[in-house]
Amino acid sequence: MKKIIFLTILMILIPYLIITLFVKEKEIKFEYVSNMSVRIKREMTGNIDIVPFEDYIVGVLAGEMPVSFEIEALKAQAVAARSYVMKKMEYNSSKEYDVVDTVNNQVYLDEKYLKQAWKDKYVENINKIKTAVLETKGQYLEYNGKVVEAFFFSTSVGATENSEEIFSAQVPYLRSVVSLWDKDVSPVYNDYFYFSLDEFYKKLGLEYSNKIITENIETTSTGRIKKIKINGSIFTGGQVFEKLKLRSTHFTITQNDNKVAVVTKGYGHGVGMSQYGAQGMAKSGYKYDEILKYYYQGVELKKI
Repeated sequence: MKKIIFLTILMILIPYLIITLFVKEKEIKFEYVSNMSVRIKREMTGNIDIVPFEDYIVGVLAGEMPVSFEIEALKAQAVAARSYVMKKMEYNSSKEYDVVDTVNNQVYLDEKYLKQAWKDKYVENINKIKTAVLETKGQYLEYNGKVVEAFFFSTSVGATENSEEIFSAQVPYLRSVVSLWDKDVSPVYNDYFYFSLDEFYKKLGLEYSNKIITENIETTSTGRIKKIKINGSIFTGGQVFEKLKLRSTHFTITQNDNKVAVVTKGYGHGVGMSQYGAQGMAKSGYKYDEILKYYYQGVELKKI
């Protein structure tokens, strides 16, 4: 009887041990059929790295969107990132580099960094990202025969912005659209920043006063602040955003004795595709092309 039980356990364990010891998930490798590459200026070192085009998209996807997002949201981000860098490559063809590796263009994280950050999750995470890139390989957005300026940001305020209200230029495909998904899925749809009264005035370069008096002079169609008067001094929403290190220019300022609370809505400039909106759409069953055509009005999906 003991021998039978031992043999039964052995029969169960042997396949498990074979799988555990010898069958491991392998990292997806890209095969290249062209020499297209991106020249990336690394802002920390000043070095310029030349990276194969689709590898660059992988690094941007890892830097710009949580790997936990739905695959359709990741695919939408891959196409947006590809379109964005193609436009930059057009603009900067005669310059030393195409893009920088920070939020000034697109955040790009290389393989070395990701292996250190993800550790034993590296292969699983990188394969998910590479799948999103491979399934959209070479795809970009076009409007009237030209590559689009595929701006994107983290979280809307319930709607995206018309381009001219943020960047001054009116762009036909960067129109304000309702984006109600953000409120349900984004952890920073609302955020809270607290300052002492003295600290608040110092950061804004204002003289100390016992009372804060504010007046919104100009706002966008969604309520983002373009101009605000604080104790008689006029600031742009962007100036307050930078000086107080807020998440967006949609904010309210409240004083409680010697404490100041600033509540923000949304995260980022608000133009183009909302990343958390894309996640909400993906969770609701939308495909990546539907997400892209919603946030970028009138565009076509093309392939290099």
